[in-house]
Amino acid sequence: MHNVKRLLAMLILATCLGVAAAEPFHPHTDPENTGNWVLNQDVSDEFEGREIDEEKWCIVGKFEDGKPIYRDPDSPKRKVWKGRAPSQFSGRNYRLEDGKLMLETRWEPDFPFSPAAPKGGKYGDITTACFIGRRMFKYGYMEIRSKAADAEVTSSFWATGNNTELDMFEMFGDHRQPKKLAKDKELWWSIHDWSRQMKGKSVYTEHHNLGFRVADAFHTYGIEWSEAGIKYYVDGKLVTEATAEQIDAYAKAKGFDKGYVVTKPIKIWLDQETFPWHGVPDSKADLELNSPEGKRDDGVVDFEIEYVRVWQKAQPAKAGPGGQ
Repeated sequence: MHNVKRLLAMLILATCLGVAAAEPFHPHTDPENTGNWVLNQDVSDEFEGREIDEEKWCIVGKFEDGKPIYRDPDSPKRKVWKGRAPSQFSGRNYRLEDGKLMLETRWEPDFPFSPAAPKGGKYGDITTACFIGRRMFKYGYMEIRSKAADAEVTSSFWATGNNTELDMFEMFGDHRQPKKLAKDKELWWSIHDWSRQMKGKSVYTEHHNLGFRVADAFHTYGIEWSEAGIKYYVDGKLVTEATAEQIDAYAKAKGFDKGYVVTKPIKIWLDQETFPWHGVPDSKADLELNSPEGKRDDGVVDFEIEYVRVWQKAQPAKAGPGGQ
């Protein structure tokens, strides 16, 4: 009898857990889903599996015949960016661990670096990770829960498409330069225009001190992107918002024709880079200076991501025959 009761209890628990697992996620800023958001499963990822879903993500620099290959996910015959020198993207620099995606920056002098980098730079010593979404979407609420790498590298959440770029954040986890120490706490987001005339120039940008080091703990970052503009939330609180008209006015004040250019479908990027103007690790020990005890000799620092979720507005139901 005792065993029967125990079995029934286990079945009830399993059923409850199954129901809970089936419940839809809602935006952190709208737990009751008053905005009528629908999760876009094609571009969202919980990173709970044993392997990366490569139907969703292009892993930049995957190895073939002992060499990293750089192909555009939408056009395999076209090459994709290899990363910002001195770091280079490696398709080996990630792992799934405890329900999180860990994007790795590695001290890896023996990596088969490309002999040339754009703009006269030189690749060497440092490898980083880059995932590019395979599917595009237009407008919605983008949310990521993450912790930046605690090193002189960026941890970034951004998107590109149709000659535009929306940088949701480019966090530099450990600023060492005396005049930039507060940038460990910085939220920096921007818009770039990649049209032939603009060639990637920044047409809008904002900098905000969040009041916490971005590499110390996990936080939830939410960006509502619509034809009306951008609203930016951190841990459920509105930090800033900019209308399309405000963004255009900002750009025109800089001498540009237009600033709000993210009005067409885009795809998500998750990556790490080196920003030489902020400082670059010059040794394995330097890269791992802030790593916890027990992890200071593996030559790896992590950008940790619990999930990426994208919601879009539900389409209104169409009236049937004779409907209003």
